[in-house]
Amino acid sequence: MPNVGATSHAPLIALIAGEDSGDQLGADLIVALRRRYPDARFVGIGGTRMQAQGFESWYDIKELSLFGFAEVVSHLPRLLRLRKELVARLVKAKPAVVVGIDAPDFNLGVEQRLRDAGVRTAHYVSPSVWAWREKRAEKIGRSADRVLCLFPMEPAIYARHGVDARFVGHPLADRFAMVSDRAGARDFLQLAQNVPVLAVLPGSRPSEIKQLGRGFVDAAKRVAASMPGLRVIIPAANERVHATLKLMLGDNAGDDAPLLLDGHAHEAMLAADVVLLASGTAALEAMLAKRPMVVGYRVSPVSYRIARALNMLKTDVYSLPNILARAGGMGDDVVLVPELMQDDFTPEKLAAATLALFQDSERRGAIVSVFEQLHHALRGDLEGHAGDLAAEAVAELMERQHA
Repeated sequence: MPNVGATSHAPLIALIAGEDSGDQLGADLIVALRRRYPDARFVGIGGTRMQAQGFESWYDIKELSLFGFAEVVSHLPRLLRLRKELVARLVKAKPAVVVGIDAPDFNLGVEQRLRDAGVRTAHYVSPSVWAWREKRAEKIGRSADRVLCLFPMEPAIYARHGVDARFVGHPLADRFAMVSDRAGARDFLQLAQNVPVLAVLPGSRPSEIKQLGRGFVDAAKRVAASMPGLRVIIPAANERVHATLKLMLGDNAGDDAPLLLDGHAHEAMLAADVVLLASGTAALEAMLAKRPMVVGYRVSPVSYRIARALNMLKTDVYSLPNILARAGGMGDDVVLVPELMQDDFTPEKLAAATLALFQDSERRGAIVSVFEQLHHALRGDLEGHAGDLAAEAVAELMERQHA
């Protein structure tokens, strides 16, 4: 840990988080940085978790929570105005460091302008350079003095482009036990221990539920029709998602009706035998819960055509368990997790893949074994939690500024 004594005992630290997952990372980072700088002031853009740690949010985090190319384009004038105003405000405030947390489409532009103005910058959560256009690493290096990476294969990619990057561990790897407690999760959710359970996670944003929810709900109903006694549990990320899913589920009654939860996504995964979910962070969470899964996703036709036309994809797999398995040397053709994307995202195909997992206990056991290996890799040989390691990397930047 750097000596942070007299150089900057009460610094102004700016954080910019773009959505719910960034809000959690930001909150953990604030807690860890405050141990080094007890009198620090934290400002920028953040959500309720960051604000609970004393963060002063200048704008609503929802301003940056968008879904897909088409939605970003429609909000572009407003985003550009927000970015210009935020940069001007931060240049005037002269923070010791600015940390952009994820949201690269917005944050990298902010970081580059601030770095050009002499402000120290870091980018927390590398964009997926291992899947989308590796050359972006050079652009990211022009925006950030240091990149804080969640995955162990990322720093080597940045090193090829002369960019300072550090693996700080993935915070989710700290939140899941290496051996998951299915029985405890079922007791918590008041589920019987001896019944098959399917957890369905169709996304965390209203725009995702609108795009994906019906497909997941219909797939779950198909699986339940083929498996008498199956309990389906659906954790809703927030009130808006809960209300939308309740309408999609319709008037279900009886002991076997889908159980719609207010939150408790982690408990739902831990309680399940199989998880059916939208591609994204939830796939990583299911992996850390050691639960076999089926992943589905579909973006708007416009967004999909843009990605294909620009040849933006570097990989033929999308979910993090498959990507991490390949990056970890398990084979370039390994597919741990069935992926049903775009035109393959249909209730029939989602249900068939989910039933196949329920019917093959040997395959489920093999998947769990690999998930355990991947969990260890995300923790690495690092000492300390991800938030502390990220804070150490940020503190070093701050001290370098004053050296």
